[in-house]
Amino acid sequence: MRFKPLIITVTATTALLSLTGCGGGDNPTLGGIGGESVATGGDNAYNGTGDGGPNEGTLDNPTKNGGVNGNAPKDGTAFQKLPKAATMAAAARFVNSHTKCVEITTTKDGYEHWELDSKYDEKTYSVIERGSCDGGDTRIFMLKDPKVFQAAYKAEVDKKYKETGGGNPSAGIVVGQDFTVGSTRASAATALLKPQAGLLMLNCHPKFTAPSGFRKEPALVKGCVLTDYFKD
Repeated sequence: MRFKPLIITVTATTALLSLTGCGGGDNPTLGGIGGESVATGGDNAYNGTGDGGPNEGTLDNPTKNGGVNGNAPKDGTAFQKLPKAATMAAAARFVNSHTKCVEITTTKDGYEHWELDSKYDEKTYSVIERGSCDGGDTRIFMLKDPKVFQAAYKAEVDKKYKETGGGNPSAGIVVGQDFTVGSTRASAATALLKPQAGLLMLNCHPKFTAPSGFRKEPALVKGCVLTDYFKD
């Protein structure tokens, strides 16, 4: 939730718009998913390195101290069942269990798209912490109020659609309960949407449709859905 350099586009005005599904290329927007492939899932999965063991951060071995999925109910809405991280460290370990995020930085030094991502603030998007994985192609945002973030994201999608009638209707941003993940690599989004990861994609595009068999669950804001369908 490709991130072209993050889930966000190269210019401030297009930044969040890319979150909604940019095509190929190096688009740094939060939602621009796509790019070169990396090993994801199965025998090639990247394993977490926290003190909870090699699979710490996965749904089988949640991060300690209320980390990933530690507070998620076994029953409830699709959103309530999503992984919950509580901290940037837990979110990074979780992501690294499914796609590359070996190191994480939350300061300007080493954060390749720091200025581009600065618009994702607490006031408008309820983003309280931003982190960039090593390499800069995948970024993680910690959220204070996920409903506020989803509403802001939808507003960006609606604005772009109204102005251009465009945007990829089959792409959005990968979300958990209290964090989002964006990457320039389509393979990263694909890995995080697999059942073993448990994340879903927030899609707010007016023209979104999914083939039969894919999930299409209510999001926290009207006009958006949570889905495991993604097409770059």
